[in-house]
Amino acid sequence: MDVPIPRPTTVPAVFRAAARLLAANGHHQGDYLPDPFNRRLKTPDAERPLSIVAAIRCVVTGVPRRFDPLAEEAIAVLAGRLEVDGEPAWNDEPDNLAIHVAAWGDVEGRTTECAVAVLYAAADATAVSL
Repeated sequence: MDVPIPRPTTVPAVFRAAARLLAANGHHQGDYLPDPFNRRLKTPDAERPLSIVAAIRCVVTGVPRRFDPLAEEAIAVLAGRLEVDGEPAWNDEPDNLAIHVAAWGDVEGRTTECAVAVLYAAADATAVSL
């Protein structure tokens, strides 16, 4: 019997769920996930290393590339906390915010531990501000 995975319903819960997903499977630098067209891998998306953006979308929707208002809100909040090369996000357009978060995750040497720590810190900060 398959038991449905409960989906987070708040931004802090999204950050915590994404952090757990990355801690379990690893942080992927580059596109959303390795082998996105399943040419070699048959592993379910939620069991692969994911980018931060993909992890956020996956915990909310079950699919790393599917948009959802809660996932996009979480990405926007996270983008507001991150700098890339000393710069904040370019503007408040959803695509640019996702690109900014992805660029932060793609910095050379960025580790899974670092990505997980940032997500937990964002969860704690966001929960306090609510």
